[in-house]
Amino acid sequence: MAWAESLPTWALGLLGGLAITALNAVGALLVWVWPRPPARAVNAMLGFAAGVMLVASFTSLLLPGIAHGGLLPVIAGLALGALFLTLVDRVVPHLHLERGREGIHGERIRAVWLFILAITLHNMPEGLAVGVGLGSGELVRGLQLTLAIGLQNIPEGLAVAASALAAGMGSTFYAGVVGIRSGLVEIPLTLLGAVAVGVARSLLPYAMGFAAGAMLYVIFDEIIPETHRQGRERLATWGFLAGAVAMLVLDVALA
Repeated sequence: MAWAESLPTWALGLLGGLAITALNAVGALLVWVWPRPPARAVNAMLGFAAGVMLVASFTSLLLPGIAHGGLLPVIAGLALGALFLTLVDRVVPHLHLERGREGIHGERIRAVWLFILAITLHNMPEGLAVGVGLGSGELVRGLQLTLAIGLQNIPEGLAVAASALAAGMGSTFYAGVVGIRSGLVEIPLTLLGAVAVGVARSLLPYAMGFAAGAMLYVIFDEIIPETHRQGRERLATWGFLAGAVAMLVLDVALA
């Protein structure tokens, strides 16, 4: 812990981004040994990711943000984060395997790239949240958040790669590459979040609220509807509860 405290903020952000991206890659590459997990298992894994993200939004972002700067800045940041993701979701062309294409017309863009864009939008809040957490000055809480997001990135990476394979987007090898590629956005966003709050400390409560609002938007607009769309909500719900418990255990164990 002492060596980490001596690192500059940008270095913490970079290391955090590399760590969560590496764990996403581990999950994506699991498709090479488990190429076709059942749809119920995929939904349970996505539910787990949603549970981790929900609890982390409160324990590692919203409540610490209120402690740093009060309620109003955090609420303002939360609203901006949700509005930003709403705008991006409407403008950027992307593909959901269940709901089809969204955003502006992108017929000339290959389906695999539209799918990658959809998962990239999903991963943006996670990278930003880790960066903000590591740049907040509370290293233990930042590491909790990094570990939590990294943990949920493993089943999430597998779910993404398996979905790409099931949709006929290439070979098993290429599906793993798709899963890895979609998580790369977390590195620059983690670095951005850490540097931003490190340079301007007054931004911290707004940034914590922004990251939490973006993650909550993804949970309730993207993940939960996808896992409930085809009547497989029971396992997704249990996965969600397991993810929430896992995050609570991490929060207590590393306090």
